[in-house]
Amino acid sequence: MSTTLTEAPTGRATPRRRMVRGLNWLVLRQHRATLLCLLALTVLCSIWIVYQRAQLIDLLDAAGWPGKDAPPQVVGRQYSSLTTLLSALPVVLAVFLGAPLIAADSEQGTAQLAATQSVTRRRWLVAKLGWCFAATLVSCVVLSALFTWWWTPYRSLLSFSWMEAESFDNTGPVLPALALFLTAAGVTIGVLVRRVLPAMVVTFVFAVAVETAWGLMRTHLAPSHVFTYPLDGELPARFAESYELDRWIGSADGTLYGWGTCTEATEKAQNACLSERGIVNSVMEYLDYDQMAAMQWTGAGVLLAGTAALTAFVVWRSARRPL
Repeated sequence: MSTTLTEAPTGRATPRRRMVRGLNWLVLRQHRATLLCLLALTVLCSIWIVYQRAQLIDLLDAAGWPGKDAPPQVVGRQYSSLTTLLSALPVVLAVFLGAPLIAADSEQGTAQLAATQSVTRRRWLVAKLGWCFAATLVSCVVLSALFTWWWTPYRSLLSFSWMEAESFDNTGPVLPALALFLTAAGVTIGVLVRRVLPAMVVTFVFAVAVETAWGLMRTHLAPSHVFTYPLDGELPARFAESYELDRWIGSADGTLYGWGTCTEATEKAQNACLSERGIVNSVMEYLDYDQMAAMQWTGAGVLLAGTAALTAFVVWRSARRPL
């Protein structure tokens, strides 16, 4: 006769171990709504990019491209809407994730409560910044990688050139770097202003100003080239993807004149003007498509350096003044 021994029930359920515990769990729980919205936005945009790329491939296959010419318009409003959304994402993250991150705790008194606990203020701040920047980086890297995967093979058919914001800022490392910089700026403004709504407004104005300045800076991220060819000649086909910065007409000795020089009422007067000045060449200043990757990494490096400086300032200030 055998007897089976079983342990008597204790009446208490065994606690389930969490993947994230302690301070990290607290930060994630505090910002779970924002992080879930960011996750949903990333997933939906990713699906949107894949769907639009599949539609484009079907359209080009039906037209017989590249053996035959592509249809005159291969993308429509959805493409413009997608590029607009991607371009706005860094500003959205700065305003709704960066600005309230510390400002909300300062306004509600959570920062003062955290300072009285066993966790140091700096550790609490680093945990919040770490999760904020990690969420921003992951989301933007995924979307940038997918958009680059779509845009690169079909760039010659799409409506925006490689130097325009819709292409340059949404491919490669620029989107994550710009989002990190603006988010760090939002956090810094929130620390200084200490109120959520004013911090969000100031962050929005600052982000728009940065986007404008970035648009002016973009063409200075690499040295330009100059190409000279006969005045009546055709521009070689290899310049089809080049971005033109400026154009002149010039004489054989290298003297440059504005493009509108010798614009006369009659062809005879125009030829006489050209002959008088010795103008025989067209001169173009341009950036080549092959420079795009180096320009993007240079710009990303500048933005990441700014992110590091702003983050260091926030951590330095928190160690000397109450949040």
